[in-house]
This record gives sequence, C-alpha cells and structure tokens, in this order.
Amino acid sequence: RRILRLALGTSLCLLFSQLVAWPLSFVAPVLTLVILATPLPPLGVKNALGLLVALLAPVILGAYLLLPFMEYARWVAILLVGLALFYSFYFTARGGNPMLGMFMTVGLTLIVTVGSVSGDVVWLLIKTLFACTVTAIGFTWIAHALLPDMAGQAAPDGQKKPQPPKPGPAGAGRTALRALFVTLPMALLFLFMSGSPGYTVVMIKVATMGQQATADLSKAMATSLMMSTLWGGLGAMAAWYVLSIWPSLLMYTLLVGLAGLVYGRWIFQGPAVHPQLQMAQYAYLTMIVILAPAVLDGAAGSGAGAAFWTRGMLFVLIAVYGTVAVRVFDAFWPPVRYEEKPAGLSDPAPVKSHG
Repeated sequence: RRILRLALGTSLCLLFSQLVAWPLSFVAPVLTLVILATPLPPLGVKNALGLLVALLAPVILGAYLLLPFMEYARWVAILLVGLALFYSFYFTARGGNPMLGMFMTVGLTLIVTVGSVSGDVVWLLIKTLFACTVTAIGFTWIAHALLPDMAGQAAPDGQKKPQPPKPGPAGAGRTALRALFVTLPMALLFLFMSGSPGYTVVMIKVATMGQQATADLSKAMATSLMMSTLWGGLGAMAAWYVLSIWPSLLMYTLLVGLAGLVYGRWIFQGPAVHPQLQMAQYAYLTMIVILAPAVLDGAAGSGAGAAFWTRGMLFVLIAVYGTVAVRVFDAFWPPVRYEEKPAGLSDPAPVKSHG
C-alpha cells in the first residue's frame, strides 16, 4: 500500500505540474517523492508548515543577507553558506528529520546558484518554491486519503523496533563535514559559472548527494551514490525512449507511476523499510530530475534530446566526483564509530570502523 501511495502521489503531482507548467514545476513531484518515500507517519499541518519553512527560510534569508555579500564580499557569503550547509547536514546526522534536512539543503544550494544572478530571479524562485511545496504537500495528503493505512496497521515511524543509538557530536560532526566536502565545491563551481540558473536541476542532485552522504557509511555511501545514479539514469533513458515513440502526457504520467512501483519495492518492505532504502529513494529522484526538465524542454520546442543527454552526463560526472570525494575524505580522516554517551558517563573511546 505504501508503494502504491508513492507511485500514485508522485505521478498525480507530476501530471498536475505538467498541466500548470510554471517555472521549475518539476520540483513539485520531486518533493512529493521525498515526503512519500520517507518512512514517517502522514504529515500533519504543523509538520507541513515546518517543511515549508525549512525550504523557503534559507532562500528568503539568503535574499536579504547573502545577496549583498555575494555582490560586494563574495567570500563572506561563501563562508556563511558553508556554515549553513554544515548545520543542515549535522541536523540530519544527529538523527533529525531527514525531510527537514533535505529541504534545508535544497533551499541553500538553490540560493547559491540562482541568487548569484539577480534579486529578481531570487524572488521568482521563492514564489516558485512556495507553489511547488504547497502542491507537493497537497498531493501527499491526496495520496494518503486515497490509500490510507489499513486498519490496525501502525504508521511506519520506526517505533516497533529499538532505535540505534544516535551518533554523538563528534561522529555527527565528522559526517556533516564529509557531506560538506562533497557538496560545497560543486556549489562553488556553479556559483562562479555563467548562466548558473540553468543548472538548478543539477544542484538539486548535488543537494541530495550531500544528504545521502549523511545517511550511509563510507563504503556504503560510495556504492549507494553510484548505484542510485545508474538506476535512476537507466530509468530516465527507458522512459525517454518510450516517450520518443509515444509523446503523450498520459504515457509520461504512467511511466513515472510505473517507476514508483518498481523503485518502491526497494524502498518499502512489508511494515518496515528495505535495506536498499537510500539507494532506491535517490534513484527514483534522479530519474525524475533528469527526465522532467527534458520533457519541459521538448514542450517548449528547444533541443530536448541534446539537453537530456547533457544533463545525464553531468549527473554521472557528479556521482563519480562524489564517490572520489568520499574516498579522499575517508583516507585523510578514517571513519570512527562514535556513540551517544549515557548521562553521567565519560566519553567512550572511539572505535575505528572498517567500512
């Protein structure tokens, strides 16, 4: 049922976003996917407002605080962005809500790329993200209304089995630094490139890659990053070929729904989650962020085919870079297992991890 809900909510949101076709409308189904693929209870109004604030606050604050620094003291702005990104990764690494961490990271990376152009573009981005977030939350509620949890079935909030100990501040700090090491160089690269708003979709991938680095161990993260890009890219290629034969909005919606059923089998497993949860989540997300902008390009009459393959190659290069960055970071700072200490006890000695 959760798999069906994921596929239904994401595909319906995609259909709506294609019909309204506002700028960056493909972000709405991406956010719907993130919410429905996270093993948490249905969103309440309070949590929904929290997600909206988590995504928009970095952009709005950036418009007021970062834009002057970007124009007159860009290195100060870079330092502030680095600190903000570190906090978003640290929040997730310490056991914070992964959806909040993801939304904060996406907002921060988007303000870096788009905010470097002009204030008008930033305010357009704020309006677009607000519309996309409200739409995404609305379709998650629709999906839960159409496919509610079965009677007697507990929400998958992880309460049925004991939770692993939260990482201590040292372990979470190392994990957040690793995610920052992966994400910040790419953000700076697109910041100094001309026409950086054109790489908005790529920055969404970079943001998710940073959050992925907080969720997996070192070797597991490298494998998960490459596999999610591979399977997401293959899904986008298959859908692209089908759409080139039958370019139909109905077919597009059905393909995204079918992909949700396929990837969903590696996200949810009965009442629990699948061991490949992280890989499958980001594979499905990768498929949509590669495919959706290309479809919009095709509707606008531009070179959709060339843009599709260019975007796909960028994603592969980013995944390779992320894998190498993790290996380099771990080579200079070997992973150590830290555990949250009980109250009243001294810090335990760190234990070196072998993966």
